[in-house]
Amino acid sequence: MAKEKLEKTNAIRALDKAKLTYTVHTYENDGTAVDGVTVAQKTGLPVEKVYKTLVTVGHSREHYVFVIPVAAELDLKAAARSVGEKSVEMIHVADINKLTGYIRGGCSPIGMKKQFVTVLDESCLPLDTIVFSAGKIGMQIEMDPKALIDFIGARTAAITAG
Repeated sequence: MAKEKLEKTNAIRALDKAKLTYTVHTYENDGTAVDGVTVAQKTGLPVEKVYKTLVTVGHSREHYVFVIPVAAELDLKAAARSVGEKSVEMIHVADINKLTGYIRGGCSPIGMKKQFVTVLDESCLPLDTIVFSAGKIGMQIEMDPKALIDFIGARTAAITAG
């Protein structure tokens, strides 16, 4: 049987161009966003390795991207501190596509229309790989978090509540 041809997203094209190592995981979906814990269950991946990408706007009106474990909540105060802002808040869902080029539930920290300041939760550092959206609902990328951090020029901080 012929190998199924994988659709390339902006994130996958960027990783290929940089010759970085990654694995793609897919799961059944109907094109609607599901929560990250469900994504972990559908892919059979450990929930602690699956991360979500959140886009925020700061008091200065600058935009920031935060990548955190799917089972965690973003601590808005800690997130603001990590980027030197007085405060940050989540952007409106309606603004995701025009700002990033992605849709809700399919937002990847790689390949956005513009590279925003990005912070990964420091919980990723001891992990050999993390899993995050490939830029399309139903498709996830697994790769070394340190390689991701280097590739997108991100930093790490304690940005989850709890």
